[in-house]
Amino acid sequence: MKDKDAILHVHDLTKIYKLGNVDVPALRGITLHVEKGEFVAITGPSGCGKSTFMHLIGCLDRPTRGEIFLEDVKVSTLDDDALASIRNKMIGFVFQSFNLLPKMSALKNVELPLYYYGVSKDQREKKAMEMLKIMGLENRVTHKPTEISGGERQRIAIARALINNPRIMLADEPTGNLDTKTSEDIMKEFQQLNDKGVTIIIVTHEADIVRYTKRVVRLRDGKVVDDEKLEQKRL
Repeated sequence: MKDKDAILHVHDLTKIYKLGNVDVPALRGITLHVEKGEFVAITGPSGCGKSTFMHLIGCLDRPTRGEIFLEDVKVSTLDDDALASIRNKMIGFVFQSFNLLPKMSALKNVELPLYYYGVSKDQREKKAMEMLKIMGLENRVTHKPTEISGGERQRIAIARALINNPRIMLADEPTGNLDTKTSEDIMKEFQQLNDKGVTIIIVTHEADIVRYTKRVVRLRDGKVVDDEKLEQKRL
């Protein structure tokens, strides 16, 4: 049964990949919920199903079996067009590799989701400027990704993820390509966003990064083996 207070609820979430005639299970019946305003880390050893789980709850893939609810929407049964609409309206994504378009400026990268949403050019630019200022990047507006640091690129990615006011932010190894100091800076940004009420789920294999969240869900062999609240380390 779906938890009425959950922003995310998954029940019996199962994903099996086929390699030729062989079934390879990635997730084996995960059930959990995330309430609005939580800051959750999904962690575990390589191959435990972390990224598969993120792709499923982010509507980037479909489960073999099980249910996924984002707020009151059962996304596990939607068609491709409906899934694309949900991704654009409800979810903000931040990836390890930043996924910025190399030939576009910081401003153009941030405003891109609004372009696909049909927002006018003036409104796109205004909103993108606001997000870049929030991230402390007002002096990087015209710079392309190759002209700035890794930490600045990740801040641009966060600004882009927030521009549609998503209900939930999903971050897949967001500090994986960053040094320790820059990783701490990015986690501070996430903590400040969470303080403002943004629900955040991050996938990470780094124990140091987990400590900056409020809850950790540990996976092993496609199953939840531990789920605990944390005393958050503040930055």
